[in-house]
Amino acid sequence: MRDFLTWLRSALYMLGWAANTVLCAAGCMLALPLPYKVRYGVISYWCWFALRWLELTCGLKGRVIGRENLPRDAAVVMSKHQSAYETMALQRLLPLTAWVVKRELLWIPFFGWGLWSLRPIALNRSNRAEAGRQLIEQGKARLRDGAWIVIFPEGTRIAAGRRGKYKQGGARLACGTGAPVVPVAVNSGEYWPRNSFLKYPGEIVVSIGPAIPTVGKTADQVNREVSAWIEAEMARISGVGPCWPAGRQPAEVHGTVSA
Repeated sequence: MRDFLTWLRSALYMLGWAANTVLCAAGCMLALPLPYKVRYGVISYWCWFALRWLELTCGLKGRVIGRENLPRDAAVVMSKHQSAYETMALQRLLPLTAWVVKRELLWIPFFGWGLWSLRPIALNRSNRAEAGRQLIEQGKARLRDGAWIVIFPEGTRIAAGRRGKYKQGGARLACGTGAPVVPVAVNSGEYWPRNSFLKYPGEIVVSIGPAIPTVGKTADQVNREVSAWIEAEMARISGVGPCWPAGRQPAEVHGTVSA
């Protein structure tokens, strides 16, 4: 019975999410001739509704710790990525964002159209050299415009209890501009598993770490500092959700497993 209710609540969430996505994507397309902030406001509303609807239908809410660590000016945010939750939560937390995404996401009907209207940095990952050049070039321009660059350094969603390889693109961008890096840990995969339709009730923790200075450092140094903080924080906040691997302790998983 409990599994059926979880499925039913998840289905109700997806119905509301889909309707909201279609309406907001259409709103973004209609707002193309208008100032950019109008489209940004539509997407911010989309995120607000999606998070609120998630809480109402699935009983899944979020808690943010470390807000005081956000610097005053735009920075590079490097975040753990376990589900779609953090994409919406970070959009709501930050004043103006530019997302680093794979180009294929822009091809998804309605969702991709709305994402495109936000001026993301959409990378063609099949051409690594070109993707690296594009990230640095467009990332610098977005930072100059006051947008926070949000990047998932492991490149994709990682299942709860696992660790991917931290790529250096975000660290290179930060070092090249002198912008600080804000590390973010999140245990969303314990309630909204990777590639899963089901969403379980509980409280997701989004933990924002102290900004890491990049001036005078190499990209490798910054990347190691970022990964060390995120994985240590993951060990602290993990292991409480219903989808955590049975019989495993957070500390023994995060430091050793690579995806």
